Amino acid sequence: MISAWACVQTVRCATGAALLGVSLSGCGIMSRLAANSMTGVMEATSEVWASDNDPEFVCQSIPFALSTVEGLLRKQPKSQRLLLTATQGFTQYAYVCVETNGILLERENYERSKLQLQRALHLFLRAKRYGIRGLELRHPGFEQRLLIDPDKAVVSTTQEDVPLLYWTAVSWGAAISRGKDRPDLIADLPSVIAMMERILELDEAFGDGTIHDVFVMLRGLPSSMGGSTEEARAHFERALELNGGGLAGTYATYAASVMLPQQRREDFERLMSEALVLDPDANPSHRLQNLTAQKRAQYMLDHVDDYFIE
Repeated sequence: MISAWACVQTVRCATGAALLGVSLSGCGIMSRLAANSMTGVMEATSEVWASDNDPEFVCQSIPFALSTVEGLLRKQPKSQRLLLTATQGFTQYAYVCVETNGILLERENYERSKLQLQRALHLFLRAKRYGIRGLELRHPGFEQRLLIDPDKAVVSTTQEDVPLLYWTAVSWGAAISRGKDRPDLIADLPSVIAMMERILELDEAFGDGTIHDVFVMLRGLPSSMGGSTEEARAHFERALELNGGGLAGTYATYAASVMLPQQRREDFERLMSEALVLDPDANPSHRLQNLTAQKRAQYMLDHVDDYFIE
């Protein structure tokens, strides 16, 4: 936490520089100290949100925090920590608060739902841009190489890059999923897949193995698009091994990505029910994630007749 003294000194420096029209090196130092302290606060805050049991409260709190992060990035545009915080924060906010709300509104208010889902798309892309900035700092020219030869581009990344690789790939992939009518986004899919496969090589257990949930979605696609029921099943089982069966999203993702396209209603309902019986309090670090996945699962079960042809 920033001390009261540091806050006062920072304000004094900024005010004095503005009045005198001069640059004070001491002020720059104080600004950096304040920014570094705030970065630590933001990182700790994101952990608190992840364990919160009130999604509405979190959704009301996040926008101000993300605006603060963006303000800090103007002062420290090359801060790896801030860029990771922005990438992760915007991705989670878009998923937990905006996209989920849009999905749940679909039948109640279609126009508003459409606006929310479009907003989610823009937020996912915003997150992706911060992630790419961070990766560019560590690997100059990374974005251009990624678009030209994805598999070759990711070879230079290391385990230290995994958190930024993960959140960049997840936000980018979510944007592609949300923007299926945009050819420019669809064309980026090989880049996203290359990043995700690299994460599997470097640290498959990152985030309790949620990278396998992403591959369940990818392998759940038709075979003409690289899908494979057997591979999807293997990724599902590996995800359960890594998270101990404690993440509702793993069950819901497999149900929606594999059982739904194959019209296996009984298996779909069973898996969604398994997601719902999980106790969010049993895994505090993923409480918000589980509550959100359960909310989506309950919605799909409530409208299950709309998804299956008798």
